[in-house]
Amino acid sequence: MSASDPQQTGDGREGVADRPLPESEAPPSLHSADPRKGGQAPGAPRHMRVLAGLVLALGLVLALAHGLLSRTVEDLTVQREDRRALVSLHALTDLVERAEGSGDAARAVVSAWQDQMRAGSAVRVIAFSGIKLEASTFPEDVGDKAAPRRLAREEKPIYDRGQRLRTAVETNQEEGGARKAELETELLSNGGRQVSAPVEVDGSVVGMVEMATAPQAPAPKPGLGPLLLWWLVPLAACAGASFVVRKQGLRVVASVVAFAVGLGGYAAYSLRTLEHEVRESQEVVAAQLRTMAERAATVLAEQQLPAEPALRPGHWDADEFRRPLGLVSPAGEVDAAVLAERVEEVASGVRRTFGGLAVLGLAVLLFIGMGGLARTVETVVEHRQAYLYIAPAMVGMLVLVFFPFFYGITLSFTDSNLYNSSQPLSDTWVGLRNYVEILGDFTIAKRGSDGALVFNYLNFYYTLFFTVVWTVTNVAIGVSVGLGLALILNVQGLAMRPVYRVLLILPWAMPNYITALIWKGMFHQQFGVVNHVIRMFGGQGLAWFDSPATSFLTALTTNGWLSFPFMMVVSLGALQSIPAELYEAARVDGASRWQQFTAITLPALKPALVPAVILSVVWTFNMFNIIFLVTDGEPGGSTEILVTQAYKYAFQRYRYGYAAAYSTVIFGILLLYSMVQNRLSRATEAA
Repeated sequence: MSASDPQQTGDGREGVADRPLPESEAPPSLHSADPRKGGQAPGAPRHMRVLAGLVLALGLVLALAHGLLSRTVEDLTVQREDRRALVSLHALTDLVERAEGSGDAARAVVSAWQDQMRAGSAVRVIAFSGIKLEASTFPEDVGDKAAPRRLAREEKPIYDRGQRLRTAVETNQEEGGARKAELETELLSNGGRQVSAPVEVDGSVVGMVEMATAPQAPAPKPGLGPLLLWWLVPLAACAGASFVVRKQGLRVVASVVAFAVGLGGYAAYSLRTLEHEVRESQEVVAAQLRTMAERAATVLAEQQLPAEPALRPGHWDADEFRRPLGLVSPAGEVDAAVLAERVEEVASGVRRTFGGLAVLGLAVLLFIGMGGLARTVETVVEHRQAYLYIAPAMVGMLVLVFFPFFYGITLSFTDSNLYNSSQPLSDTWVGLRNYVEILGDFTIAKRGSDGALVFNYLNFYYTLFFTVVWTVTNVAIGVSVGLGLALILNVQGLAMRPVYRVLLILPWAMPNYITALIWKGMFHQQFGVVNHVIRMFGGQGLAWFDSPATSFLTALTTNGWLSFPFMMVVSLGALQSIPAELYEAARVDGASRWQQFTAITLPALKPALVPAVILSVVWTFNMFNIIFLVTDGEPGGSTEILVTQAYKYAFQRYRYGYAAAYSTVIFGILLLYSMVQNRLSRATEAA
């Protein structure tokens, strides 16, 4: 009985159970409606799916918004207290500097200053000359440890901290910029902070002032009332609308409107809260500045310290580089214009944050409300065994590929570098500035003072042009040499063919960094074998890495040596799959060897060669080892390719955010190339 015959029962009749029933007689099935064809997925009714989507989406984004708001309020509170402490520290440091940083005058200043400090706070003055503790109100510095005294061995971290500050000040003075922080802040175990500042006398750092602040009170948390209000009210409105409106599309629109109302209402509440915090911070710091200015003037008069130069309270509210923030006027008044600018800056950040939350929430709402979650759950349950098999690979890809990839893209929107890498991304966020700096600089070359054309080797477009030239020439050499050798090895009856195959594949089998170092040594000006061969024939040895052209030639030779075996193997495999009968038929028809090559060989090679060329282009475009190990970009960075330039921005110039943006641009270029090449060639598509 053939497979197409109806199944027979024991009495010769067709099996009723195996005969398809008419549609009218088919039993109903819970899964008869295919959601992909417009049917309703099993589970909750559609209007309940919309409501459930709104509950989860709005609850998720409001919870995230509440957490971000709480964190921002806490950060603003910490910044306010830090600014208050720094104002007090700078005022005291100003007085200690007038007391020459040591001696009875410095101790008298500390003693007078202690009267106005909060309970639990303490100060100390360190003099580098003699490594002395000049004055201290710390509770441990009493009895035989009372100041003045020489620092003990276990107090070496205090001295080291002072030396770091002195080095930072001297480095910034030499460079004429602000590269190293001139203040240090440390979180204490009791919840307070210890801030340290250098003492400068006559332009030299002679000591350090440290202040330990009392533990800060916990930052006030935003209440849950507004959160519940802007979650429950839109839900109630949408729930009422879902029983009135019958069309599913209108229900979805109503849920989107309710979502927008809830998120918008909480965004307005967040803006008001943060605006209040910013205004309060400015007022508190301004009040602290006025108090410290009055106290400093009193101590100045009491201790008969030099009154010149005049006290500058406006410089006491400063950043970690001791640069005035300019948020409060020198008189200790809140600058309305600066305050408005600061409020607008915070509001702009809130709008961006809530914009991102809106996109996330709408995606969740539509995914659930339109039945995507129900279909996904059904698919996962149906194919749960398959998903369990691929789960380890998915987790590995997520951790090892996708997370670093998306983190790198996020990093590209920051000004992250060696000196601010410990700061949160929100503090270093610069938006598209890195991309504008990379893609907006068109100064590829300019005329020098002597009229000669001078290339800017750091320019992105010059590096891109060189990378394209590098890629095209290398791929052309690899394909032509590899294909030529494959044609030779494919000749029938070629003697010692296995030996040739082994010898020709050796360059590919060896680690490319070893090959790169060998070729670099071969091109050495004095000891390289290439120059020795040139001298054997009466020539002069060349300084291969002193000219862009010859330096490029060394890298091209090295990479050509490495690249042809891959193309040879691919081409040889494709050649051996071509039926010999095609060539015999062509010879019978009188076709020449060239006609056979163009009409038979090349078309047959295309499905294998085109993907190999695409891979080769990507590999060569990112061929880091050869450029880095052979030429190292010499001379003057003229032979850098994009990937080595990105590496040097990250690990030699320490501009991590800029390097991440550079790498993202490289990825975009290669992605665009691969898409266009695949679309034009269609070589990777199934027949």
